[in-house]
Amino acid sequence: MEYKDYYKILGVSREAKPDEIKAAYRKLARKYHPDVSKEPDAETRFKEVNEAHEVLKDPEKRAQYDALGSGWQSGDHVRPPPGGGARGRAEGFSQEEADQFSDFFSSLFGMGGMGGARAGRSSGVGGAGMHADPFAGRGSDQNARIRLSLEEAYKGGTRQLRLEVPDIDAQGQVTRRTKTLNVRIPAGITEGQQIRLAGQGGAGFGGGAQAGDLFLEVAFEPHPIFRAEGKDIHLTLPIAPWEAARGASVPVPTLGGTLSLKIPAGSQSGQRLRLKGRGLPGKPAGDALVQLEIRNPPADSAEAQAAFEAMAEHFTSFNPRATLGV
Repeated sequence: MEYKDYYKILGVSREAKPDEIKAAYRKLARKYHPDVSKEPDAETRFKEVNEAHEVLKDPEKRAQYDALGSGWQSGDHVRPPPGGGARGRAEGFSQEEADQFSDFFSSLFGMGGMGGARAGRSSGVGGAGMHADPFAGRGSDQNARIRLSLEEAYKGGTRQLRLEVPDIDAQGQVTRRTKTLNVRIPAGITEGQQIRLAGQGGAGFGGGAQAGDLFLEVAFEPHPIFRAEGKDIHLTLPIAPWEAARGASVPVPTLGGTLSLKIPAGSQSGQRLRLKGRGLPGKPAGDALVQLEIRNPPADSAEAQAAFEAMAEHFTSFNPRATLGV
């Protein structure tokens, strides 16, 4: 029988560790798989890669193979070990798997007598002899980011999205391709949450292989007046000094529309009022948290300046910095 250098076929050293062997195999299996490869000898090379991996991934088979010695070259004639190896290891292989093995493999691992066994198996297309492609691999999951306005997060809806995603071309190389998707935005989604799009990730390889998933991480665009923390929406609300002093009902914007907010008499800047359930929707919904900010009118006329002077004369004992000890 002609010797096959399985290490050379996979492009690894004889001291290669299992993870190196696995990585080399996966790379070559993608490159030469008949479903995707344009190489003229793809089918032959694919069978060789399959066979080499079958031996080197299994510690027992690898040890038996290594026992032949390291001085052989591919194509050298070698004598099979006495008894043709452990025939029991040939059990359990399907028709399609058995057809991948060379005479060298069969002689070394006890499959030399499988010709008759193969003939006795069903090989009709669509019958019991059909098996899934053993080298089909699920595509990788992909991650991307989608930027939403707070209004989109509040209302939900559909967004068309164009993404550049990694892909494997027919030569097994990583490329980029543009994908257009219609993405459903759930109402009440929060920043950092993910939207899963099943089957929209990396393409699988091999016949009937499943594609991976695409996970879109939500990020919010800056908003001119609102800020989100989880499902709560924060807002700074400017009020006049007399509204703060005497109390008032003032309009306040929310994502769901304008509401009337009651300002308690004696309110101060920095004071926070809560509008229950007026944040992002959900179970439970978030709240709208309104922080008050007292703003003075401009003193841009004689009348306005006179009004401020009257206030100063009236509140002579008021020290706005008393809490600072000055």
